Amino acid sequence: MAFAGLNYLAAVVAAVAGWLIGAGYYMALARYWMAAHGRSEEDIKREAAAKKGTPAAWLPFVLAFIAELIMAWVLAGVLGHLGPGQVTFLNGVISGAFIWLGFVATTIAVNNMFGMKKAALTLIDGGHWLIVLVVMGAIIGAFGT
Repeated sequence: MAFAGLNYLAAVVAAVAGWLIGAGYYMALARYWMAAHGRSEEDIKREAAAKKGTPAAWLPFVLAFIAELIMAWVLAGVLGHLGPGQVTFLNGVISGAFIWLGFVATTIAVNNMFGMKKAALTLIDGGHWLIVLVVMGAIIGAFGT
């Protein structure tokens, strides 16, 4: 399932993996993430109850998956530009890490600094996206073109 060097199946599998990683990661670090935002579990539960039964309850999860699809598709496109035979597991991991460092980590750091957010939030969110991009790169690289 490749078109112009882009393996669409690999991108979809990478997006699903990234979305699932996010779910597990933030469930594991929920208490720390809430503290970094200066919010309590009660605050989150109250907001969830207010949104129950409305699109606001599920729309963030849909948007997150769409964002994961776009991210995986773009990463697959970047890897495809390495050339024939160069889309490998290792090159996928390296490319995911470089893209994270050059674009994601820097963006999160700047946004959180100007937003006067705690450094812990930058570390938590940055760590999430590092894991996601490295895993996406590994999956896309393992699938090849």
